[in-house]
Amino acid sequence: MVFGYNALYVIVAATISFLASLVTTSAWIRVAYSRGLVGRDMNKPGDRRVAEAGGMWALVSGSFGVMTLIALYRYLANTYYHVAESFALVALLLLAALLGFLDDLLGWKKGLPRWQRIIFMAPVSLPLVVIKAGVSRISLPVIGVVNLGLLYPLVAVPVGVLGAANAFNMIAGYNGLEATMALLLSVSLAVFAAIKGLSLVLTLSVIMASSVLGFLVFNKYPARVFPGNTFTYGFGAYYAALVILGNMEKAGLGFFTLYFIEFALFIRGLVNGVYKENFAKVLPDGSLVEPYDKIYSLTHLAIRVLRRLRGRATEPGVVAFIAILQCIVSAIVIAVYATR
Repeated sequence: MVFGYNALYVIVAATISFLASLVTTSAWIRVAYSRGLVGRDMNKPGDRRVAEAGGMWALVSGSFGVMTLIALYRYLANTYYHVAESFALVALLLLAALLGFLDDLLGWKKGLPRWQRIIFMAPVSLPLVVIKAGVSRISLPVIGVVNLGLLYPLVAVPVGVLGAANAFNMIAGYNGLEATMALLLSVSLAVFAAIKGLSLVLTLSVIMASSVLGFLVFNKYPARVFPGNTFTYGFGAYYAALVILGNMEKAGLGFFTLYFIEFALFIRGLVNGVYKENFAKVLPDGSLVEPYDKIYSLTHLAIRVLRRLRGRATEPGVVAFIAILQCIVSAIVIAVYATR
């Protein structure tokens, strides 16, 4: 097991990240309610309002945890711990969060058009490009080993960050869903990195998992705060960055399997003339029904399966169903790739 120089430093940084996320998210909830920055909780009857854009503080707290780790190494061990990579990740996180926060402030469905989001997200990968992060010789599923040379830092890295930042937003819309997926993906990376001896990825995954866990305290059902695009853009970019830094593209794509399935279901909707929403139809008793005749999202699949197995579907049930799917995917990827 590798934690770098001292496991205690990682534990301290992760604990501070968790506590900072708890404190700042709690404070943000009060501010958001007082300023009217709230949105409707779509999967519940009535007009329940919840604080928006709280995911910003999970990202800021994660950044603070990374900087705490660097400081511990510098002041207590008199050494530097992956300073270039760590600060590049902090810069990437905050740039992605800034765009997401702007989108959240402008309002749901009134924010930046999709094409503008893609354009403005492009510079988010610059911190990784500047330090020439990753290794140009990569291993991909089906294709095998490919040496991209300079195309890796200049093309593959921006495409990977942009793709993950936008894709992570696709499985969303239910209390605790985005944060639960972020937690599971972080833990998956940490386990894989521990087995493969990737100290940096392990350390930074643990810190982010801790920050997300602190946010999840307020985001779980019934949510008091929404993550917003702030969180989904930021975490998606961070996930891609860790995969790049660990040269673990094959495993990283494998852990992301559910998002590829979600994209395929989204395309199915477009083919059928449906620009799908993940939200369900809500019955008076609070149970959920699929919004369309066909399945256009994993959330719709979860509702249908739960209704057939249990007679009714609920919001926590949908989140648990997708979380179980992610655990199965992660276990398979670790079993297949981590032991090689």
